Amino acid sequence: MSETASKALRAPAAEPDPGRWKALVFIALAQLMVVLDATIVNIALPSAQQDLGISDGNRQWVVTAYALAFGGLLLFGGRIADLWGRKKAFVVGLGGFAAASALGGAATNEAMMFGARALQGVFGALLAPAALSLLAVMFTDAKERAKAFGIYGAIAGGGGAVGLILGGFLTEYLDWRWTFFVNIPFAIVAAAGAYFVIREPEGGRNRSSLDIPGVILSTLGLVALVYGFTRAESNGWSDSVTVGMFVASAVLLASFVLVESKVKAPLLPLRVITERNRGGIYLSLGLAIIAMFGLFLFLTYYLQIVKGYSPVKTGFAFLPMIAGMITGSTQIGTRLMTRVAPRLLMGPGFLVAALGMLLLTQLEIGSSYAALLLPAMLLLGLGMGTAFMPAMSLATQGVEPRDAGVASAMVNTSQQVGGAIGTALLNTIAASATTAYVADHIAGATSRSQQQLVQLEAMVQGYTSAIWFAVGILVVAAAIALTFVNAGRPGGTTVASSDEDAADEVQIPVVAH
Repeated sequence: MSETASKALRAPAAEPDPGRWKALVFIALAQLMVVLDATIVNIALPSAQQDLGISDGNRQWVVTAYALAFGGLLLFGGRIADLWGRKKAFVVGLGGFAAASALGGAATNEAMMFGARALQGVFGALLAPAALSLLAVMFTDAKERAKAFGIYGAIAGGGGAVGLILGGFLTEYLDWRWTFFVNIPFAIVAAAGAYFVIREPEGGRNRSSLDIPGVILSTLGLVALVYGFTRAESNGWSDSVTVGMFVASAVLLASFVLVESKVKAPLLPLRVITERNRGGIYLSLGLAIIAMFGLFLFLTYYLQIVKGYSPVKTGFAFLPMIAGMITGSTQIGTRLMTRVAPRLLMGPGFLVAALGMLLLTQLEIGSSYAALLLPAMLLLGLGMGTAFMPAMSLATQGVEPRDAGVASAMVNTSQQVGGAIGTALLNTIAASATTAYVADHIAGATSRSQQQLVQLEAMVQGYTSAIWFAVGILVVAAAIALTFVNAGRPGGTTVASSDEDAADEVQIPVVAH
């Protein structure tokens, strides 16, 4: 054995970054800002539409412009984080997101608003994978990693519901523009903290040349997929442009996989997604998000239109779900993560969430919040929080540091695409069931009040029909997690070695349960 190799073996393992817990505060703050933005604008949309004179046909672009840019550029953003360094990508992403938010808050017409939302998506696609991959490379001890990802998972899961509360407050008591301006202090504090506190470990960059064909094919393929589902919601599944988008997406993404298998320095190394555990996590997480996103929308409409809640009251009605997610993620998930295999948290977690969803299939016009919605939301939150936490951690565990950015981007991509699919798919199912119910019952309604009652009953019937599908989707997500994810509990030691181009991470094996 050479003297150099002998010294390397005797060298002590790198000490963990002493500022990692402070860094977690700023990373979590940035993640909260991105997740909040996904729902906070929805509450403000009616007011913004009226002020800016946006037509009903074009209002969806306030949401779609963000979703297309964010979902389409995530893989590229993850690769840029690996190339530049995560800290730099994180700070640039925060600065750009704040500037785009200021532009949105100051918008004077629909073009300015759509442009600001697209820019938010672009910088969000840089920021989100950088945040998750920073956690992945800074927290290497199993117990500390469990705590860090527990906090991150709670924010990723509960932030959307917090957005509903904050959006309701800002819209009702201030002005819709504040749903954009509120991002600026978040971004400034997170960027300043990141700049002074985060010390990214050395040797984790991927300095290979950028895979331009991969960037183009993945971006166009994901944009076509997200736009196809968004358009299906408004124009129907048989619409020629919708079908064309799905066909184009399939061709582009298949070409992307082919290119990635051939090029020397791929945008998305196939080793990242073909590993059994990560593949199972991306798939089960995407399915769970499909179920969750549709539900957020249905419950918001149910509480405001059927029950007559104000935006603020609607936001507060989601608090049990947030409490459940925080408890499931930081208490159940974190405490059990180092004791049991991840699949034994993910599978049962998704099943508990499915049980909460099953309760919601009993929704009626006069359903009691305390007797039905409260326990259903608690179960949903507990289940999702418990499942999200190990999923977030395992999705980036054992990944070579040079691939941490794209592995993190895949987590965000499965969530973003899942959200677009969930909103479109479940909304379409709900709309079809509502139309069928009205057709069957409207003839018997003679007075105006009876007709209004039929409309409300039809709306609730539509929601419950779609929620049944969401129950099934969560059960499938649980089955995938239990079948595919076979990693043991994270109790091994991680040994990192690095050379000029990349650092290969060696996991001391842990027996799978």
